[in-house]
Amino acid sequence: MEGDIEESLRKRPKKYLFSGDSSRKQFEQLAGRPYSIMGENFMQDGDIQLETTRTRFASLLKRHGDLTERLSRDSDKTIFEHLQIDFEVAQASQTGAVEVCLDGEQWNDGLLATLREQVHMEAERKAMPGNTNISPCPQEKITYKIGNKVICGLEGARICIQYQTSFAGEPCEVYHCVLESKSFLEKMTVLEHTIPFFLPLREAEKGLLSLNAMKFIDHVGDLLQAYVDRREQVRLIKELYGNQIGELYHSLPYHMVEFVLDDFDCKVTVSLRYADLISVLPTRVSVLGWPMHQSKKTTTDAALLGSYLAPIRLAYAEDALRTMSLPEAYAEIVLNLPQALEQMI
Repeated sequence: MEGDIEESLRKRPKKYLFSGDSSRKQFEQLAGRPYSIMGENFMQDGDIQLETTRTRFASLLKRHGDLTERLSRDSDKTIFEHLQIDFEVAQASQTGAVEVCLDGEQWNDGLLATLREQVHMEAERKAMPGNTNISPCPQEKITYKIGNKVICGLEGARICIQYQTSFAGEPCEVYHCVLESKSFLEKMTVLEHTIPFFLPLREAEKGLLSLNAMKFIDHVGDLLQAYVDRREQVRLIKELYGNQIGELYHSLPYHMVEFVLDDFDCKVTVSLRYADLISVLPTRVSVLGWPMHQSKKTTTDAALLGSYLAPIRLAYAEDALRTMSLPEAYAEIVLNLPQALEQMI
């Protein structure tokens, strides 16, 4: 009996999940759709999704940058105001005070040691009991100006360095850094400052201030001036060529900058990296030209660029960015772009 049942099952025709007719009907239905899974519509949908994601990411970066700048500005504002007042009061209260401009070898460790000795002697004199009955021997107090730095002694054995930054000959922000030490023989430390938080002030304090205060003061000045220079270069190209720049991203200290030129026959991506935070010219540069989509170009241009599936490296643009300021290099890139593309093609 069991053998008859097994024999009957083997002879019965097998039924598959998808018969030929149903598979053909499904294929015809898919074929009638306008390439929803693969093809042009799929590519367009992908481009739209990519562009939406890119727009949201750009908006997020902008909001993060605005918030960071606002928080930094608000927290530094109070410190800046009272340090600026202390600085001005110290200069106004100095009897016989003079400002000495130093250059080259005149700015050295010995001069800084003299200034430290003066502020500590003044603090000790005022701390002596009954000092009001002592007839002080007023000392001439000096404010030193070295390049973009102004150094002045403050009350409480403090030394304040005022950094005056500039760009293209025009003044920009003023920053402060106050140094103190418990005695003339002890090492100085940073008491307070208005240096942007994303610049490595604490690293410089640990690595330089304990060894050579003069080098620390100079290094912080170089950091600030280079940061302002890089920032103002980016601001200037946005102001002059904002209608040609589709996307622009940068790090907080502007030591990484990327932007896109999409107002030309060839989309150009520019990537800049600076070796360190005291550089004003990039050391790693990448400039690539991407052929536009064929639908955006004429038949002749599409035929010429059709074989260029990979981007074209624009060496002349990279050379310009390594040797010129960003606004100057940008103008050079745009001026010679049509000729460079024609030679490449």
